[in-house]
Amino acid sequence: MSGKLTSKGQVTIPIAVREELGLQPGDEVDFIVEDGAAKIVRAASHGQRGQRIVARLRGRGDMPMTTDEIMALTRAD
Repeated sequence: MSGKLTSKGQVTIPIAVREELGLQPGDEVDFIVEDGAAKIVRAASHGQRGQRIVARLRGRGDMPMTTDEIMALTRAD
């Protein structure tokens, strides 16, 4: 299998490779260079995808609200 490198340095990973590695959109991969060849491997993750997203977003809210205030907003008609 082969691909073409774009001017931005991007290449599409062929579907057969994505399926073999179990890669989904949004998954992270690592590139390992050994002896002049590059390997693509699933990134060693810390937790599942949802956990990584929550960790990235934690503490990014800019409105200091209590849980009771947030719950009141969600229950308002």
